[in-house]
Amino acid sequence: MPDKKKQQENKKTDSLKQHIEDSQGQFLTTNQGVRVNDDQNSLKAGERGPSLLEDFILREKITHFDHERIPERVVHARGSAAHGVFRATEDLSDLTKANFLTDPSAETPVFVRFSTVAGSRGSTDLARDVRGFAVKFYTREGNFDLVGNNMPVFFIQDAMKFPDLVHAVKPEPHNEIPQAASAHDTFWDFISNTPESAHMVMWLMSDRAIPRSYRMMEGFGVHTFRLVNAEGRSSFVKFHWKPLLGVHSVAWDEAQNISGKDPDFHRRDLWEAIENGDFPQWQLGLQIVPEEDEHKFEFDLLDPTKLIPEELVPVRIVGTLTLNRNPDNFFAETEQVAFHIGHVVPGIDFSNDPLLQGRLFSYTDTQLLRLGGPNFHEIPINRPLAEVHNNQRDGLMRQTINRGKTAHSPNTMASGCPFQAGTMKGGFTSFPEKIDAQKIRERSKSFFDHFSQAKLFFNSQSEPEKNHLTDALCFELGKVETIAVRERMLNFLLQIDESLAAAVAYKLGMHIPKELTTQLNQTMPADADPEKYRSIVKEGSLTKSKALSMANTVKDSIATRKIAILAADGVNADNLLAVKDAIAAEGALCDVIAPRLGFISGENDTDIPVDKSLLTTASVFYDAVYVPGGTNSVATLEADADAIHFLNEAFKHCKAIAADDDALQVLEATYFARKLPEDNDDDTVSAEGIIIGIDPEELGRQFIDAIRQHRFWDREVPRKVPA
Repeated sequence: MPDKKKQQENKKTDSLKQHIEDSQGQFLTTNQGVRVNDDQNSLKAGERGPSLLEDFILREKITHFDHERIPERVVHARGSAAHGVFRATEDLSDLTKANFLTDPSAETPVFVRFSTVAGSRGSTDLARDVRGFAVKFYTREGNFDLVGNNMPVFFIQDAMKFPDLVHAVKPEPHNEIPQAASAHDTFWDFISNTPESAHMVMWLMSDRAIPRSYRMMEGFGVHTFRLVNAEGRSSFVKFHWKPLLGVHSVAWDEAQNISGKDPDFHRRDLWEAIENGDFPQWQLGLQIVPEEDEHKFEFDLLDPTKLIPEELVPVRIVGTLTLNRNPDNFFAETEQVAFHIGHVVPGIDFSNDPLLQGRLFSYTDTQLLRLGGPNFHEIPINRPLAEVHNNQRDGLMRQTINRGKTAHSPNTMASGCPFQAGTMKGGFTSFPEKIDAQKIRERSKSFFDHFSQAKLFFNSQSEPEKNHLTDALCFELGKVETIAVRERMLNFLLQIDESLAAAVAYKLGMHIPKELTTQLNQTMPADADPEKYRSIVKEGSLTKSKALSMANTVKDSIATRKIAILAADGVNADNLLAVKDAIAAEGALCDVIAPRLGFISGENDTDIPVDKSLLTTASVFYDAVYVPGGTNSVATLEADADAIHFLNEAFKHCKAIAADDDALQVLEATYFARKLPEDNDDDTVSAEGIIIGIDPEELGRQFIDAIRQHRFWDREVPRKVPA
């Protein structure tokens, strides 16, 4: 018993150590460095007298507090970030002169911010939403910001519509409801009148919108960019980030539970993984299209609502991104970081994508308001590693102290400095694309195919993914109160897939339109010919794309997965530790969960520390569950309603479940007892993900194989497990 107490005391001391070291030996000062002898009492005229205006310590403290919050981002307000490094794996000088992509020996520092789009800073991580995936490269030639999402396409084709999209998806202005949700009238009213959003809506209603972790989602640059090499030759490029852990999601019901129990789930997951040394990694992939092939596809490369199927242009892996350090201060770094799609370096240039072109203005304009003025680039997290020399001076929050009297160019007083680099000295040069056109407010006819890639995405999904997507649409449109909006959306869905439209119509208690009708592009000028703006409805030559389904993601690892071990006093400690060690050897993390905190005793009098109690955690925080044997432990868990609920919920969310043979009675107390396999062969494990065994070594092997599968979605079909 004394040893237990000492262990707990040591654990407590260790947990405080960092905070003690961070603040050791320091005196409290004002912002000017003056030591403060009392910041708990304001300066007053007598003990009970009025506070005095001369109390500069009070005024400084209160003023700073009053101004601690800056305007939150209009979109992507809720975020989480980390520092890391990028290293190219090959020399891409045949494609680009960007140094960080041509020198495999160079390690480029990066800062990456993940975010949700629609919600405010105080919303949940697990909202059904697009996720931002923004990477700031601090290259030797200046900062390059690859500002992307976890989906490769977008809702709209032209930046002119961006304010309308955001106004529609944000909480409705008359009552500021709902928060961080798209399930409401204004959003679907916009969508039903904007057929170009068809493809993106399929992604948003899919499981991609509720990722298991930031570490387990893809990233995309969305737009088509250009790469330009030293000879001035240009290629079109699409940027991809592919996670080494695979692409995984959570169930919608699970996401809602997590939002209630831990709205910081994704933030915490990223932070803890880096603190544990489980550094998240992604491979940078490029889809390269030579300049001469710009028009060879059935879609327009400049259309941000379209992707390039990987079957047509394979993704070329060219580098690795590793996140290895958490921010030191959330506000100073994560909140103040300013990404800008226009921050490019020599060798990377823009295409004429009309959404990209509008964003080039929007980002600067946003930072000017949010970060107080034109000097936001001087905030430490935004400063480039490359030296900055220009003729910009003054402005709010200026930090650089420039010497001398010249701030103009050309000049002779400073011998012409700072000089223009020119093309020979590595300066940025825009690609000299030839343009011969009239100024016009119209959209290319090549942008009017709104449904073929939406069909492609839906057809590419596995059956469980199609079911999830259908359920998401039923949920979202079930929240829409305006019948006319629902009717338009059924017409909208009918042009993607008839069975999808029929399933949603049934849940809404409505009838789908009898005849297919094409939708008009709602952005046509008032005096335009409607036929010119009629949406093109056609079938693409590619009917399925393997890369679009998460069912085809890499499933060769359980690294960083979290496994719950349910146990109580009297547990078979040998089996528990054997399975735990086998799981840990594969890089996963185990928590022992018991009815109470502290320690539980094993059958052989081994004391096992408890990580969480059934009161303080839930199955939704874990990827799989193991129940070791032991007569007393099994009897306790069987009689514990929270333990049985834990298992029922894990089964409902299609997670791998393992149990020792003598723990079978715990599983038999669940709602899914009838699903227990009669023979624990590999086929049963593959189909159901439930493993029961006597030998802990074999059980551990099969359990690990099951966890690699991530989920056993086929369990959802009967939907017979209340939890």
